[in-house]
Amino acid sequence: MTDKTQPDNKDVSKVLGQVVDYPDQYDPTILVREPRQNNRDTIDLKDDNLPFIGYDTWNCYEVSSLNENGLPIIGTLKLVYPCSSKYIVESKSLKLYLNSFNMFKCPGWGHEFVRNHITGLIERDLSELLETSVVAYLNCEPCVSEPIFDLKEYTTLEKYLEVDNNIIFDVYNESPELLDISNDDIPADCHGSFATSQWYHSALLKSNCRVTSQPDWGDIYVYIKSHHNVDPISLLEYIVSFRDECHFHEEICETVYTRLNDKYIPEALAVTCLYTRRGGIDINPTRASHELFIPQDLINPKIPHCKTLKQ
Repeated sequence: MTDKTQPDNKDVSKVLGQVVDYPDQYDPTILVREPRQNNRDTIDLKDDNLPFIGYDTWNCYEVSSLNENGLPIIGTLKLVYPCSSKYIVESKSLKLYLNSFNMFKCPGWGHEFVRNHITGLIERDLSELLETSVVAYLNCEPCVSEPIFDLKEYTTLEKYLEVDNNIIFDVYNESPELLDISNDDIPADCHGSFATSQWYHSALLKSNCRVTSQPDWGDIYVYIKSHHNVDPISLLEYIVSFRDECHFHEEICETVYTRLNDKYIPEALAVTCLYTRRGGIDINPTRASHELFIPQDLINPKIPHCKTLKQ
């Protein structure tokens, strides 16, 4: 971010960005955690005084194990844990950990038994690592998934470029000073202006891995209720300004929330980032001022969900 020193990568560089042998048997010791506070220091947040609640949802599409007869069992794993946890799990270490189940024979032969055995181990290992309650569910059956967000409710920010396509985008490092308040009139009552609800979406979110600088692509959804109208072009410019930032997905979401909270002083605010999968895993952080604005299907581990076309 622009205003503080960059987080220290010594812990997450243990496997991320390194050549590492893939374990072929169950091995929880390869898991690596990273303190959230490492990045929150850069935006003046403290673990014990957060301005939001929220969760991190991970979808893992390459999960498999063997039953006691050696038959492969495959599925998609969904993990959910709260943003109040002190730590996050580093994604490559999680991938290596999940791959360690590939040749691991579970006791029993039925899908249900194997699924429960694997998820029990995953929940235990990650909960101990992150010092929080991690919920996991391995879905081994074909399913019909539903979109998390109804885009009919959201204004896609890119549509504003159809009105004015001469806007210059030339800031590619996170710059909160880009955010502006619209000059549009806000209805007023005898006590002042009403707080208005605004819903915005953009498919132009792009940032880079904090360690490897590999690109991360995503969609961002913002709900804000404020006495200040958001200037939508300025919000789009701000989202684009993450294009050359090197931070983890959770950090990007928390930074956007913090900047919007500081600028517009909202009565209610929610920010959700749905990132595309990389290495068979996608990470989807959501932060909100109230539980009401957290998409419940997103944080329910038993409900699979589709997101956007590119995801």
